[in-house]
Formats: sequence, structure tokens, C-alpha cells
Amino acid sequence: MNRRTTITDVARAAGVSVATVSKAINGRYGVSPDTLSHVMTVVEDLGYESSLVATSMRRRSTNVIGVLVAEFEPFALQLLRGVSAALEDTDYDVLAYAGSVSAGEHLGWERRSLSRLGGTLIDGAILVTPTTTRAETSVPIVAVDPHVGADGPATIGVANLEGARAATDHLISLGHRRIAHLRGRTDLESAQERERGYRDALTTAGIPFDPALVVDGGYRAADSTAGAHAILDLPDTPTAVFAANDLSAIEMMRIATERGLRVPADLSVVGFDDILDAASHAPQLTTVRQPLPEMGTAAVRMLLDVLKGSDPEPVRMPTTLIVRESTAAPRQ
Repeated sequence: MNRRTTITDVARAAGVSVATVSKAINGRYGVSPDTLSHVMTVVEDLGYESSLVATSMRRRSTNVIGVLVAEFEPFALQLLRGVSAALEDTDYDVLAYAGSVSAGEHLGWERRSLSRLGGTLIDGAILVTPTTTRAETSVPIVAVDPHVGADGPATIGVANLEGARAATDHLISLGHRRIAHLRGRTDLESAQERERGYRDALTTAGIPFDPALVVDGGYRAADSTAGAHAILDLPDTPTAVFAANDLSAIEMMRIATERGLRVPADLSVVGFDDILDAASHAPQLTTVRQPLPEMGTAAVRMLLDVLKGSDPEPVRMPTTLIVRESTAAPRQ
């Protein structure tokens, strides 16, 4: 009995990538007319087209991976780079979908998104900072930066606690003792771990914890504005701030500058993520780097394993402190 021709066989015979074959046979953008003609000739010669149709009907597969985000912000966009790179040599395409979350709303956006896409447009989904991984859907999912209530094994995260501790240790090593924390979304595990890392560093250094120095921020710049003002309105103004992500750190610096303070001469600021704006901002932001593209790549690999029926263990990736221009010793 002859082995069924696969898309890999077609790609090998045509001398192109699997992704190019997928685009050609599905009429997708990105294949030149000459390459299209060549690939389709090989498809016909190998008899792949009929087997492809039969497989699609049997599996009801779309060969599309969905990446679902609350909004297209820098964190998600850098993850998408890694997702796109990981799918480049596969027969999958990517569909990026924003859940249209209004200001202050978090809970349930991924359920709405999955109900619109699941089962008909995508084979599986990568959820970025979801409020839950218990979405009612038959579509396999992988969660990146999950909610504290996440109970599924298919998750991608980073060493948030260790990264936050390194950020706070850096400020302490410069001589800061009154360090504020502009915390992130408290419904997310990442924000809770970063606050714990901040507090652990203070305890280790023998600095008493002051709850007045922990102010709600959120992970969006607009959500951090009030918190940044609140920190600078404290009777004994802090000399440094560890913000839960780069967007809130950049907003912290904007508010400080607006109020006549110099960063880092009057106020040192550290962020978390290392989005592209962190290095291009003036002053350049000291931050904790998450390997965002690599996280996107890992999420794709995990989801493809899930689609094959495996039950992967959670992945926890390292963080790195990146020292730039926004931190310095406090004024004497």
C-alpha cells in the first residue's frame, strides 16, 4: 500500500518551504506567479490535491492559529513577532484578533473572542494575558501570562518574582531606601508575583515595607496616570519607583517630568518587559527584559503539541535586568 503524499513531500519536490506550498494551494498572498505555477504542477504530479481535500474534510481543519489579545499593545505585538516566526515553515497561518476590551474591562474578553472564532476559523488559540483559561470552547488553547485562576497546564510565563526582585535590588544597590511600586493588574499572576518580588527585596535589605508606597497602576499607560500622581503626592516623596511594566514606567516618567522632576536626578524609574519604546525613550528606560518573541515562539510550539494530543507542562522563561539611563543614585 502506497504512503499518502504529504505537504512536506510537495515542498521537498518543489524545492520550497512548507509554508509556501500551503499558501499556494490555499490561494493566499505572498507567492509569485512562477512559484505558484511550479508548486501546483508538483501538487498535480504527486496527486496531493485530492488527499489534502480528504484530510481537511475528515479533520475539519482550518490550518489557522489564532492569537487573541485584549488589545494590540507593545507587549502583544512583540509576542506576535515570535508567533509569526515559529509558523513560518509550517502549513499554519496566523490570525491575530483583538477582543475590543473597553477601558477598565478585563473579565470575559477571551470567551467572546473564542465564541466568534473557535471551531470554524481557527484550529487552536494562543491567549495573551487572559482572564481565565477555562473558556468554554472545544478549541485547544495556550495561555501567555495567565490569570491567577488559571488551572490548565498549557501556559507560558516568566520568572516574574525573580525579575521584580532584581529590579528592586538594583535600586537598593544605588542607595535608594524609599522605593514605590506602581503595581499592575491585580487579577494577573504576573502582577502579584512582581509585587512579591518587590517586597522580598525590601525585606532582604532590611527596609521596612510601607503599604503607602504600593499604588495601583495597571498595565496600560492610561490606567497608570492616577497612580503616578498619587506616588508623587505622597508627603515623603519616594526617590525611586519600580513600575510593573514599561508602559506604566514610561507614564511615570512623563508625569514626573510634567511636574518638574528630572529622571533620574530626582526620581529613578525601573520598568518590566523591555518593549521597543524602552530603549528609544529619553531617558532610556532601565527595565526587566522578558524574552517576548521567544515566548511567542514557545507558545506556538506548545499549541502544536496540544493539537497533536499531548499534555505539555507549563513553561517558565527567565528574565534579565537591563540597566539604562533612568536610574541613578539618589540626591544627597
